[in-house]
Amino acid sequence: MRTQTYQDGLVDARMDSLVAEEPLEIRLAFGSGQGRKRFSVAVTMRTPGDDEALALGFLFTEGIIGRADAVIGTRWMDENTLLVELQPTVFVDEERLVRHFFTSSSCGLCGKATLDSVRTVAHYFPISNKPVFKPDFLYALPDKMRAVQETFESTGGLHATALFDVHGTLLYLKEDIGRHNAVDKVIGTALQDGLGLPFKDHVLMVSGRAGFELVQKASMAGIPLMAAVGAPSALAVDLAEASDMTLVGFLRGRRFNVYTAMARIKG
Repeated sequence: MRTQTYQDGLVDARMDSLVAEEPLEIRLAFGSGQGRKRFSVAVTMRTPGDDEALALGFLFTEGIIGRADAVIGTRWMDENTLLVELQPTVFVDEERLVRHFFTSSSCGLCGKATLDSVRTVAHYFPISNKPVFKPDFLYALPDKMRAVQETFESTGGLHATALFDVHGTLLYLKEDIGRHNAVDKVIGTALQDGLGLPFKDHVLMVSGRAGFELVQKASMAGIPLMAAVGAPSALAVDLAEASDMTLVGFLRGRRFNVYTAMARIKG
């Protein structure tokens, strides 16, 4: 769109690229025979693209499904409503769906109750003190991620999440206006591609701060190390510690802070 830029008393008219933002409603179909049901799980504001991966990643990281093959397929009900069809044999806790929808629409839970809840539904936990990473491995991650952030370069309005293997190879990068959506898109795409769970030999990198909800999603996939360009929250550190995940913050240039499971960083 056309904009006017004001700088040092001068006005410059130019075209500016803006990131797209649209709602996505994720609906779930589950059960068998005459008892098959549909349930609206969540509505999230997202950048369109990789929506099926976003839905799969969301359902997995929120503990609603435990594996990729629980999903038969997906189909669009309208341009912003995606129906996810589950296998008839997959058990769905309807009460938990109601609670999840309620807490997602309000302030949610906090403190010990939240940590206990996450540990209850988590299936995977990292191996203590493994794998081991050298500082130079971490120093290189932001530049590798930024090099492929095509949409960010043109709009400046997106969060990015990247998944690396233990050799520092970038496997997946996704961008979205919502930082939690970017994480779900990465994890969902990895599941679609058959990357085996848990992601015990992988590192998750996020472009902003490390909030509780991002650490929770990484924890669900059994990721041993999560790094962020920005700061973590106190609750995010608590969850990372409880999950034996190494949490790195302020990863910029040749410096970073390690908040939990420090034995994974050596050298």
